[in-house]
Amino acid sequence: MDYQTLRFEIAEGIATITLDQKDNPANTLDARMAEEVFEVSLRCGAPEVRAVILTAVGKMFCGGGDLAEMHAAPDKPAHLTRMATLLHAGLSRLAHIDAPVIVAVNGTAGGGGFSMVLSGDYVIASEKAKFVSAYTASGLTPDGSSTYYLAKHIGLLRAKEMMLFNRVLTADEAHEWGLVNKVVPADAVLAEAQAVARQLAAGPTKAFGGVKRLLDTAFSDGLETQLDRETRSIADMMQTHDGPAGIAAFLAKQKPVFEGK
Repeated sequence: MDYQTLRFEIAEGIATITLDQKDNPANTLDARMAEEVFEVSLRCGAPEVRAVILTAVGKMFCGGGDLAEMHAAPDKPAHLTRMATLLHAGLSRLAHIDAPVIVAVNGTAGGGGFSMVLSGDYVIASEKAKFVSAYTASGLTPDGSSTYYLAKHIGLLRAKEMMLFNRVLTADEAHEWGLVNKVVPADAVLAEAQAVARQLAAGPTKAFGGVKRLLDTAFSDGLETQLDRETRSIADMMQTHDGPAGIAAFLAKQKPVFEGK
């Protein structure tokens, strides 16, 4: 695909998705971007990908959905249904691949951009970044997985506060509330994300995927169901390369060399 709203590359086991709407400084989420996010999510599932970085260029990470495009659509419900379906399929695939997804937030994340940030496995924010749900300010309800993740990250009452009142959080407030793992200077966001990605890309990728899937059900399943998932997952690791190799290295008092297989 000839990408128009983002850039994509894979190098040394790290896939980098960079939102880039060229002359649109808000990196607005339109129907084309939703389609392209889905397309790159498929490529991020390749065996050679062991970490993913999602970032953007410009002053904003993503200011949210393209309201002008939505308003101009002849069939507004159909337009939003298609757009949300593609975006959600892409975010779902990124959530279920083994490779951890690091989100590097270079600027304001609002609406759909805010939702994309929440879906990351590890979030690094510029000290200049801001976070806002924004949906209800336009008479809309949230999409992009934010109703799934937000309350898990910050609790139900704070989630309602953000979504009902569209409270804007600074980077430090987002860190304090649990939306962000780390806040760094604006010119260090990408470098920090790349350092984290290199560390994770050298790790046991299949085990990381198992962790992601286990934690995904931590708030929904009962104890016995979760214990059964844990049993099957840890047993499955013994059918990978890295599980037995990691055990052997520990017993030999050596540093393990993981292949992500």
